[in-house]
Amino acid sequence: MCELCNLFNYLYNFLDKSIKTFVLQFILNKNTMKKFRIRIIKLASNVLFFSIITINLNAQSGQVGLRFMPTFSKFDIKTSTGGTIKGEGTFGLGFGAFMGYSFSEYIGIQGEMIYSSYSQKYQELQIEREVKLKYINIPLLITLNTGKSRAVNLNVVAGPQIGISVGSDLFTTGDDGTGSQGVLSIKKGDLGFAYGAGLDFGLNPARNIRLGIGYRGVVGVFDISDNNSTIQTNSFYVLEKSHVKVDAAYIGLSFVF
Repeated sequence: MCELCNLFNYLYNFLDKSIKTFVLQFILNKNTMKKFRIRIIKLASNVLFFSIITINLNAQSGQVGLRFMPTFSKFDIKTSTGGTIKGEGTFGLGFGAFMGYSFSEYIGIQGEMIYSSYSQKYQELQIEREVKLKYINIPLLITLNTGKSRAVNLNVVAGPQIGISVGSDLFTTGDDGTGSQGVLSIKKGDLGFAYGAGLDFGLNPARNIRLGIGYRGVVGVFDISDNNSTIQTNSFYVLEKSHVKVDAAYIGLSFVF
C-alpha cells in the first residue's frame, strides 16, 4: 500500500514539474508568446465583430420623409464704390425629401435633397438692390440618436453639404444718376458644412410614423461668386468673396421601415 502511495507521489511531482517547466518555457519563448497574443487578439476581434453584427442586424432600419424648412440666410454684398455690406439674416423658404439608414439604435447616415431660396436686400444712395439665389442642397450627414425607436428621440447631425445653383436674380429699383450697373454672377456649385439637432416623436403605436422638428445650420466653405468674366467699365459685381451662412428650422413627417 505504501509503495502505491509512493508511486502516486512520484507521478504527481513529475507531472507538476513538467507542467511548470512547459509553462515557463512557453512564457520565455518570445515567438510563441507573440503568436499566442496574435491568436487571442484575432479571437477577441472576431467575437467583437460578430457581436456588433448581431446587435446591428436586430436594430437596422431605413427611413424616408418630407420636410418643410424655412431659412434665415445671409451673405456679404459689394457696393458700386467697392465697399462691403455685411449680410443680415433674411427669411426664405426650403422644402424637400430625405432618406436615412440606421446601423443601430444610436448611429446612422442620412441624405437629403432640399430646395432653398436665399436673398439679401440693401440700399445704396437712391438705389435699392435685392439679390436672390436658388439652390438644390444635398447634405450627407452622420446621425447620432438617443434611441431611434423610442417614443421621443433626440438626434444630432453633422456632415458636408453640396449646393447646386438652379437660378439667381438681381432686382434694382431707383437711380443714383451715375449709370452704374450691378452684375450678379455665381458659381454653379457650392460646398458647406451642415450641422444641427432635433427631436422626433412616434405618432402611432408602432412608432414607425414620426414627426420631426429641429434646427439646421450651414456654413459655406467656398466663395460662391464667379467674377472671371469681363464686364463694362460702369458695371460692378455685387458678390465678391461671399460665403453663405444659413440658420433654419424644420418640421417634417417620416416613415421608418
